[in-house]
Amino acid sequence: MNRSLFVLTALLAFTTLRAQTADDIINKYVAAIGGKDAVSNVKSLVITGSTSVMGQDGNTTITLVVGKGYKADRDFNGTKVINCITTTQGWAVNPYMGAATPTAIPDEQLKGGQIQLQLDPLANYASLGYKVAFIGKDSADYKVKLTTNGQDITYFINQKTNFLDKFTTTLSMGGQSIDISISMADYQKIDGGLMYPHTITSEYPGATLVDTFKQISVNSTVDPAVFTMPKQ
Repeated sequence: MNRSLFVLTALLAFTTLRAQTADDIINKYVAAIGGKDAVSNVKSLVITGSTSVMGQDGNTTITLVVGKGYKADRDFNGTKVINCITTTQGWAVNPYMGAATPTAIPDEQLKGGQIQLQLDPLANYASLGYKVAFIGKDSADYKVKLTTNGQDITYFINQKTNFLDKFTTTLSMGGQSIDISISMADYQKIDGGLMYPHTITSEYPGATLVDTFKQISVNSTVDPAVFTMPKQ
């Protein structure tokens, strides 16, 4: 191998390696979804749409006030399923799981669920005090591991589009470890320039839940009382 070809080969190898660092992959992802300003300018989201699970369809409203509160309210023909997380408490209503009235969730579940208070924890990992590591790739995606306070999340970022395809994690619920996989699709631009998925598929042991978003309101006023657990 002549010297110039050797130098070119070494340079290409270095460039490929450099492109596979966690920060470079994350930066490309953030640019693809609209940039840091588009992410940081979102203070709240109110999302309406539908949910399909186990042959049932329902209406869904998801409310997020970044850093303060998250609530998913689903209505299946009059049967309410609600999950709510704040910085200090979490509660749920799920008649299918024996909780027909608002019930406080265990501390371990609250701790794991509080990552939902962030619009995009991967895009803001440094300011949140989290750690990231590049852990490889498959035929379609780069894989980046995010380590939060006691929780590891693996993000799969598409090598061509730089959009997030899915993330996987393991949660502790009731003393059991539960593997979940959340997939994103149908990215569309919302107010403020952020590209946001309009179809999210959540896979849990024994159940798959598909959310289809129809309308997303950015930075509308949200009454904090929406996150308060109703008194019994």
